[in-house]
Amino acid sequence: MNPDTTAVILVGYQNDYFAPDGILRGVVEEPDRVDTVLANSLAFINAMAATPMTIIATPIVLEPDYRALANSVGILDTIKSSGAFKAGTAGAEDIPELAAFGERITYVKGKVGFNAFSDTVLDRVLRERGTKDVLVAGMVTSLCIDSTGRAAYERGYRVTILSDCTSARTPAEQDFFCKNIFPLYGGVLDSRQAIGRLTADSA
Repeated sequence: MNPDTTAVILVGYQNDYFAPDGILRGVVEEPDRVDTVLANSLAFINAMAATPMTIIATPIVLEPDYRALANSVGILDTIKSSGAFKAGTAGAEDIPELAAFGERITYVKGKVGFNAFSDTVLDRVLRERGTKDVLVAGMVTSLCIDSTGRAAYERGYRVTILSDCTSARTPAEQDFFCKNIFPLYGGVLDSRQAIGRLTADSA
């Protein structure tokens, strides 16, 4: 991997997942794992901020009537019934920790489901920057992370999931996806391994 042609997609780094009072923290068993994901993610961004690597955040923000989730099931129904990610609420806002990076992070808006590519300009932004490798981080492993990773693969990118910068609903689910699902279309690295590959290849 070369930082010049690599992008990390940050999925769902919003208060409803990561804030102590976030509506959806309870989706993850052992919510302290959410804090670990955040700490690892911020360490990764800090390590790569001075490189040419593209850093993109893809928040999900929904209209108050949740019209985009008219036929919602599963966690999307939970989002709708709990009022999560509602436009104009604190829960839908990006976590304040990202603000420290200023314009170093590019925000791609429009995400209203699992896949960060669907109905957004994410693919265009990546191609404009000559991206070849896509790293995926955020919430939730078995849903948005898997959907976004598959979509990136289908668009011709080399995909790597950052295992310690993602969390599933349970530890068993996280382990299953990292060992059995992600290797079907991409690679799996923890953030330290990814930093090592990126800095080594650019040296």
